[in-house]
Amino acid sequence: MTEETQPVQDVSPDALYAMLKRAMRNTLILGALGAAAVWIASDWRNAAMLLVGSAISAASIWEWLRLARIINARLDNQKTAANTPVTVLFFLFRLALFAGVIYGSLKFLHGSGVALLCGLALAVTTMGYEALRMLRE
Repeated sequence: MTEETQPVQDVSPDALYAMLKRAMRNTLILGALGAAAVWIASDWRNAAMLLVGSAISAASIWEWLRLARIINARLDNQKTAANTPVTVLFFLFRLALFAGVIYGSLKFLHGSGVALLCGLALAVTTMGYEALRMLRE
């Protein structure tokens, strides 16, 4: 049997970081365009719910970018920043904050939960698209 290299092994950390940045940008763009379309087709409450979901999605991608840098620095035995525990702590804090924002938007905006879920799904969609695009290259 011959052992061939998998395309995932050839991905450099810089390519991963660029992919995460593109996914974050695309999430924000698609969220803004989708919110404008929902506002025209429905009302401002549903558009606001979509914007909240896409903002949480983009912030989540940003958090994963920060964590990926820390993990790659640890794996490469590079000197990591002294604030690594603080970054991990803030990651957990932001998860709780995002849960609070989701609860608050459902409670006070009275928009569609489906619009919120669509905004939250933008991160998965753009990450999947960018990952496939990166592996194809």
